[in-house]
Amino acid sequence: MLISAAFIQQNGNLFFEIKKQLTIFSDVYKEVATQYVDEVSPEELMKRSIDSMLESLDPYTVFIDEGEQQQMEILSTGTYGGIGIDAGFRGDQIVIIAPLSGYPAQRAGLRPGDVIEEINGVDVTGFSPEEVQQLTIGDVGTTVELKIRRPGIEQSIDFELERERIEVKNISYAGLIGDRNQFGYIQLNRFGQQSAEEVRSEMLKMMENGEEFEGLVLDLRNNPGGLLNEAVDLVDKFIEPGVTVVETRGRLDVHNNAFVTEEPALFEDLPLVIMVNNGSASASEIVAGALQDLDRAVVVGENSFGKGLVQTVRPLSYNTSLKITISKYFTPSGRSIQSIEYSGVSESEGAMIADSLRRAFRTKNGRVVFDGRGIEPDLKFTDHQESLLQLSLQRNNQYFFFVNDLLNDPDIAGDEDVKDKLFGKFARYLVEQGFTFQTPVDGHIEALYDNLDSFSKSSSAESNIDELKALLRDYKISQIYDNQSVIEKNLLAEWVSQTAEEEDRNRAMLEIDEQVLKSLEILNDSSTYLSILRP
Repeated sequence: MLISAAFIQQNGNLFFEIKKQLTIFSDVYKEVATQYVDEVSPEELMKRSIDSMLESLDPYTVFIDEGEQQQMEILSTGTYGGIGIDAGFRGDQIVIIAPLSGYPAQRAGLRPGDVIEEINGVDVTGFSPEEVQQLTIGDVGTTVELKIRRPGIEQSIDFELERERIEVKNISYAGLIGDRNQFGYIQLNRFGQQSAEEVRSEMLKMMENGEEFEGLVLDLRNNPGGLLNEAVDLVDKFIEPGVTVVETRGRLDVHNNAFVTEEPALFEDLPLVIMVNNGSASASEIVAGALQDLDRAVVVGENSFGKGLVQTVRPLSYNTSLKITISKYFTPSGRSIQSIEYSGVSESEGAMIADSLRRAFRTKNGRVVFDGRGIEPDLKFTDHQESLLQLSLQRNNQYFFFVNDLLNDPDIAGDEDVKDKLFGKFARYLVEQGFTFQTPVDGHIEALYDNLDSFSKSSSAESNIDELKALLRDYKISQIYDNQSVIEKNLLAEWVSQTAEEEDRNRAMLEIDEQVLKSLEILNDSSTYLSILRP
């Protein structure tokens, strides 16, 4: 009874304090709206007041007005005009969580972790992910200009993309792979309605079609998440009943929940590899983290995004709403996947969790895993570091135009070995086209030339600068040959993309995907697979 009385008193004090502060705020708001020297918009004044209040919390807690509400509904349907990105926060910066496979952003070479600086000339500093998404949505066929900054590259990079009709499917491809078609592969793009059931259905189909089904590669790269219940249902397919998949813990008891497997596991003993990267977030991290903690799957790739905060949308008056963080996710071992700490930090940009504050946890079989960095893979596998050359080739569609020209060349039509000659032809093509790309050195040389006085420009100084330009041009050409292996891979991918039917194209792409090949290598070697899970 004493506990109940204390609870009532505590909440009574809270509600009194809320009422008191609302009265004070209401008085200030009314005075400013009616008495301030210049006329102010009551709507704009209130919006700024709300935004300022929420800025002190975390960047995922945001007010959604009527117009934004409609945009959210468009995005949630999975069909809209855009460039195919999911945006989120990394500290106080807006970054691309994941470019959607096959759409303008991905084709142009945008990557998870790219920092968005401007959209159509608008500086997005201080914007929320929802506001950034709104700027990218529009009529099909119109263009979007992005300025991004990529870690490791000094200067900002400009992109001009044409909006397309975006139709996001849960599964973009599922099929049998391996030298004997003995493994399944499923690329899951998001955790939408029925995604877990779609995975189950595709697996049963592959098991019927394959003479022997020895394992599965579940590709969660660039999957930004989605519905929590779908993530739990997916884990349920691989784990026996009665096992905790994820817990949510918040300030209120109503937000403290444990989500447990319920159905008999259909694929309990099937070897499983999960692929993740920096674009795997939220529900993807729940699936990868749960199956890693339960020693049920080998996780391959890069560290995941690290979003372990749970939001719910609370409806408000006049068709507005509040998206508010109510709890945090915790995997079966008890670790948090959140990589940015907002609690106790004065502003919403938060702080990266220091290595000294990261805690160790143990998986079911006793393996050590750590919190505070998303999901760290069991086997780290990072794609090649992208150079300015590679970025420029992709951004300017050089691969597409070259292959397209080649396929329209009547002299090439009967050449069966043309695929083996792609790089040599491409290198000549670039030189003949006068292809170049910007480096920091270009800017320095131009600055040198601009700072020469009229006398120097007529002397040997200008000649020396021309020599520097020639050396830089030679360097850029040498970069084509230094990056031969990566360029060959991209050329082959573009060739397949333009010459093969969809099914053959998807299979061919997997055959040159180094992370997929590494995953198959693990599944093919049962001793390696088991040694990772049972050290």
